[in-house]
Amino acid sequence: MKKMIPALVLLMTISACVKPEPKPEPEPEPDAYKIVGTANVFMTTVDQKYLYTEIENGALIYNKADAPKTGFDVIIDPNKTYQNILGVGASFTDSSAYLINQVLSNQERDALMEKLFSKEKGIGISFIRNPMGSSDYSRTFYSYDDQAKGVTDNDLSDFSIAHDLEDIVPLVKQALLLNPDLKVMMSPWSAPGWMKTSDNMIGGSLKSSNYDVYAQYFVKTINAYQAQGIDLFAVTVQNEPLYVPNHYPGMSMSPSQQADFIKSALKPAFNQAAIKTLILAYDHNWDRKDYPLEVLKNAEDEVDGVAWHVYGGSVLAQSEVYREYPKKDVYFTEASGGEWIPPFEQAFLSQIKTGIDVFRNYSKTYVLWNMALDENNGPVVPGFGNSTCRGVVTVNQSTKALTYNLDYYTLAHFSDHLQKDAVRIDSTKGEGNFTSVAFMNPDKSITVVLYNIKSTPRNALVHLGDQVIVIDMPQKAVATLTFKTEIVKSGS
Repeated sequence: MKKMIPALVLLMTISACVKPEPKPEPEPEPDAYKIVGTANVFMTTVDQKYLYTEIENGALIYNKADAPKTGFDVIIDPNKTYQNILGVGASFTDSSAYLINQVLSNQERDALMEKLFSKEKGIGISFIRNPMGSSDYSRTFYSYDDQAKGVTDNDLSDFSIAHDLEDIVPLVKQALLLNPDLKVMMSPWSAPGWMKTSDNMIGGSLKSSNYDVYAQYFVKTINAYQAQGIDLFAVTVQNEPLYVPNHYPGMSMSPSQQADFIKSALKPAFNQAAIKTLILAYDHNWDRKDYPLEVLKNAEDEVDGVAWHVYGGSVLAQSEVYREYPKKDVYFTEASGGEWIPPFEQAFLSQIKTGIDVFRNYSKTYVLWNMALDENNGPVVPGFGNSTCRGVVTVNQSTKALTYNLDYYTLAHFSDHLQKDAVRIDSTKGEGNFTSVAFMNPDKSITVVLYNIKSTPRNALVHLGDQVIVIDMPQKAVATLTFKTEIVKSGS
């Protein structure tokens, strides 16, 4: 006869075999931050009364209970962090470098470079993107291995960066002396003509039979710059691969071609040469996020990030691609000012809005285009025609006069108070009413860029914990707020 186990004993036996669920660890309290000392404000107004001007007593600090209640609220949360920031800057195109290095006097050149790159005496530009060979803003067509039509140089025996040694390399070296944290990247507008279907730097595409030699062209460029004391942080494979101009250097490259070139030739060449320079995909407008998505799908392990331009689509594309590939960094690499947006008000505010947007959509950089152009928006390559772009500064070739343009003040608002290894932190966006972006530096100082979009003056009420910083913002004004903090209660 089967022996029956009493129900109570059975229940106790089962209970002894089931381990109780562990209690979840309590969430740590977030760090509490307190403002230390004063807050400083640097402001630009559309009437140009203030041009990145420090405003004396421009920010007043209150306890929350005592602060004014009217204005727009910006809530800062240093406990919510996003991407680290690598830098803000522009490009030493051939034209820009020539104007700064040869047209300006040595004294004027040095003063300009200090105002651009010095952290102590200037705005501390920390990222530049230079063309690899000629672009539209070059005095001539050139690559680092030019050949007569029909001639090839498959062993790259004629390779040389001699052109860049005249103006571009000396300025980059000077910039690095002024700001050792400066990052330098390069982007080709075209492969040497003999590598292409057009046998010309204008038009055509890279021959698949030349993938390996073009990869070695990149390796030689990186090594030649390193020999000059310039380590290239990153390269893109092709500037604007979906646009093939008929009047300046360019080259078509489909996403499948780009992925194939990177995977089969470029990355293996980098590995063989022990090159650590990052490889960025795309380098074109927001309107074709399918392009970087296809490149990443087919060459994910070989690509380090995606580069973007401003000239089409929505900035949200940056975030959409990032969410699908969160391990791949986002870089914004070109936004040119130009005559298509009237200065000062519209153009300046547009650039500020772009800068805020690209950082809020995960970019590690905000890069404009030409560092300098002349009174005719040039020089440009022969046959280019009328130029409508504007440089960060204008160097008049006739009078030798130097003018700091609105683009300089744009860069200043984002660059001046950013330190190496700064990170973006959470701040209220407030689209359509105001907008902002905030960063925390390693020393716990915070920088906030604020834009009062309305046509009426208002207070900006910047909240950090139980403190409120109040800034009197004129209509359509931009302010950079900077202040030091300390942790008064650690959440760890």
